[in-house]
Amino acid sequence: MIDLTVYNADGKEVDRLQVDEAALGGSVRYPLLKQAIVMYHANKRVGTAATKGRSMVAGSGKKLFRQKGTGNARVGNKRTGKRVGGGMIFAKSPRDFRKSMPRKQRRLARDSAILAKLLGSNVVVVDGLRFDKPKTRDFVNVLSNLKIDRSCLVTVAAQDVNLCRSARNVPKVAVMPVKELNAGEICRYHKMLFTKEAILSVLSTDQAS
Repeated sequence: MIDLTVYNADGKEVDRLQVDEAALGGSVRYPLLKQAIVMYHANKRVGTAATKGRSMVAGSGKKLFRQKGTGNARVGNKRTGKRVGGGMIFAKSPRDFRKSMPRKQRRLARDSAILAKLLGSNVVVVDGLRFDKPKTRDFVNVLSNLKIDRSCLVTVAAQDVNLCRSARNVPKVAVMPVKELNAGEICRYHKMLFTKEAILSVLSTDQAS
């Protein structure tokens, strides 16, 4: 069992939680976690780089001059890749770098990433994050009270507009609801800040599945 302290927005302890490793798979599955991270980075690639090959360059296909007798080096047509303005020899073409994983594997990889953060003492739980209006200063004060000075992924149970707007100008901080969590985003940040409702939602979902 992993013992977690629940803090309020002022950084004071208000509760404690017991997290069973079995609810997150029991152990960190590093090969599966690596596969998920590779997929995450591959799916971010645009793959739209393209250059013109010989067939796409404008110009006649006629041989520029006869093969022998001119004293010049032999050449083909104007579109050859050896000449300025010709096509590329190995032209780049748009391609799809996307990879996929079954839903169950993605969930297990997400759980392994969360468990790795828990075992590394990089998870902070706050009782709640409520803002009456967007205010970056108030959000920064909460991070300071919780002693979070590294990159951080703030995880909430449901989308909160005021929280998102309060955090969007803070560097190296992102806000994400539980249903959008994935191993790539979790491993991208050093710390994870869960609301109490969010971490209970993660654990209950895993136990139900």
